[in-house]
Amino acid sequence: MNISIAEAKAKLSELVGRAEAGEEIVLTRHGKVAARLVPPLKEDLLPRIGALKGKIWIADDFDELGPEWDEYVK
Repeated sequence: MNISIAEAKAKLSELVGRAEAGEEIVLTRHGKVAARLVPPLKEDLLPRIGALKGKIWIADDFDELGPEWDEYVK
């Protein structure tokens, strides 16, 4: 939707509601794009820190090299 800034001033609450609902509003000045009112970013479905706690495990010996690596780590 394109709307002039002058008209947007009178309808700001309505335009914000439409943006919240997912619509992109283009604000124009003298027929040229001046700004965009866009929907908010979607929130992450999972928290990033600790999201996999209790869902993965690491073997106790994962960092121990086998005898085939002896010649490389002397």
